[in-house]
Formats: sequence, C-alpha cells, structure tokens
Amino acid sequence: MFAIYKRELASYFTSPVGYVVAAAFMMFNGIFLYVECLYAGISNLTNVFKDMFTIVLFLVPLMTMKLFSEDKKNKTDQALLTSPVSIGAIVTAKFLSALTLLAICLSAYIVDGILMSAIAAPDWGVIFGNILAMLLLGSVFIAIGIFISSLTESVIIAAVFSFAANFLISLADTISSTVSWQWLRDVINSISFQARYLNFTLGIISLSDVVFFITVALLFLFLTDRVIDRRRWA
Repeated sequence: MFAIYKRELASYFTSPVGYVVAAAFMMFNGIFLYVECLYAGISNLTNVFKDMFTIVLFLVPLMTMKLFSEDKKNKTDQALLTSPVSIGAIVTAKFLSALTLLAICLSAYIVDGILMSAIAAPDWGVIFGNILAMLLLGSVFIAIGIFISSLTESVIIAAVFSFAANFLISLADTISSTVSWQWLRDVINSISFQARYLNFTLGIISLSDVVFFITVALLFLFLTDRVIDRRRWA
C-alpha cells in the first residue's frame, strides 16, 4: 500500500498537475487574503475561507481525474489488480496521495496567519479549525472524484463529471430555497456540504459535521472498492 501511495504522490510532481494545483490554490488564497483582509485592514479570515470553498471545488477534480482512469486507459490496472495488495488498500493509497497534495496546499493557511499577525493577533484556533474543515471537505470531493475516475478510462470525462458532481453539491442550499415542501427542504439542507463547511469557517466545530464528512467520504471509497472489485472478476 505504501509503495502505491508513494508512486501516486510522486506522479503529481513528475507531471504538471501537482504544481498547477498547488500554484492555483496558493494564488487564489493570496488574492482573497489581500482583498478580504490586508487591503481592507480586517483581521478576520472567515471570508477567505468561504471563498476557497469554490476554488477547491474546481481543483480537486484535477487531482483525482487520473487516479484510476489513466491506469484503465493504459491497461496498467491489470497489473495493479493482480498484485497481492487488496483493492481496499489500493483505493486508500490513491485517496491518501490526493489528500496529501491537498494538505500541502493548505500550508498556505499557516502563511495567512503569519501575515495577519502584522495587523492583529490571528485566532489560530479558527485557522487550524478551517484547515480541518478543508481536509474534511476535500476528502469528500476526493472520494467522489476517485469513484468517478474508476468508472471511465477518459481523464477528461472523469474531471468534468467530478466537477459537475461537486458543483451540484454546492447548489444544495440554492435548490432547497426553491422547494416548497418543508420536509424535502429539510432533507436537502441536511446533506448540504457548504452549510456544514461554513460552520467551521465561523469557528464552530461540530462532531456531527465531522462525522458527516467522514461518513460520506467512506461511502464513496466503498463504492469505488466495489467497482474495482467487479472489474477484477470481470
């Protein structure tokens, strides 16, 4: 499993993908930090964290699009599936490689806190809470992206459909506001990723929100496991 993890993580930096994702994340984080805080003279980073939700929504599909689809396209998946490593370990290793890249990007939040100390003492509890929030949110987006990548051999299709799925998820609050039935509105609100993420940006860390993100991520990793397992015995 560790060998697969190292291979996948290294592949991000032997191709432009890892550099593009990291550079884009840090560039937009820097823009939002300047506009929302440094230029405005505000020490509260909440709006920066809110804005980064959309950026992660776009960037994660670039991280996950090739994790299984490229192996399938190049026919290297057969060697992987016949290895002594379990499918669960393969899926987990690929998931962790993408999550590690996201964690590297999130180091920008530490830099934010250091820069904000020039204006006022930053609330490091909120900053680290938002790092946790982005890791949880990102883990769900990554798990969804890996699942979609396992369904196709086209990297482009995997990226487009992953983005579409993430975008649809982000519209949950908008969709619920147009629903007239209260019970359906409550159901949609209960699965709103953005509402749960925004709780973290305000410094509110709820166990139910943490469990929700972990559960959804595990669900899609399990579905990916089933898809790959079916291919192994096909």
